[in-house]
Amino acid sequence: MGDFGRFWSDGDAITRAVAALLLAMSVSAWVVILWKSWLLRRVKRDLARAVPAFWAAPDLVGARTQLQAFDREAALIPLLDAGTLAARGGTLEATSARGSQLTRRLRDALHGVLRELQFGQVLLASIGATAPFVGLFGTVWGIYHALIGIASAGNQGIDRIAGPVGEALIMTAAGLAVAIPAVLAYNVFGKLVGACEAELEGFAHDLREMLLEQDHQGE
Repeated sequence: MGDFGRFWSDGDAITRAVAALLLAMSVSAWVVILWKSWLLRRVKRDLARAVPAFWAAPDLVGARTQLQAFDREAALIPLLDAGTLAARGGTLEATSARGSQLTRRLRDALHGVLRELQFGQVLLASIGATAPFVGLFGTVWGIYHALIGIASAGNQGIDRIAGPVGEALIMTAAGLAVAIPAVLAYNVFGKLVGACEAELEGFAHDLREMLLEQDHQGE
């Protein structure tokens, strides 16, 4: 910690800007990590309870009530709303087959839900990809700055160079410390979102088939 304090006090505006950027990236990554960990756990748990409860309901009214009770993050309700929405008269949608209408609406609703579940993934991927290079840039600049200072002071001994260079390497370590959690979280969250997507796609497919069957029975 003392080395970093001396590195900070001896550094110039660029060195401090790089350190501040790494700190901002770390804080942003951990906010997303903690929030998405909480969100995806809730969604996964809700899907496991809401889907069986939906299909156990006696009718669509009861099924909607079950979803409202279990679907806390609104991952399934948008699909049900899209499937039960009536097409407006005088539109191209109303002239298409009922199956096509359901496919398009459920697809759009599913994409909307997945966008919410995937929110933050781009930030984690960007931080994981760029933080090591930001840290490396800070190290290179810190070494350059240190060597210029040593040359100006006329101190050319190895002991005079090793200290500032070693302190500059802290920036590389900081970049890796920022990037590694972001990359690991991105991979874990990608797997969790993929599992939720499979559940949602299955629900959308079964919902479409049920609604079409109900339409056929009503004819």
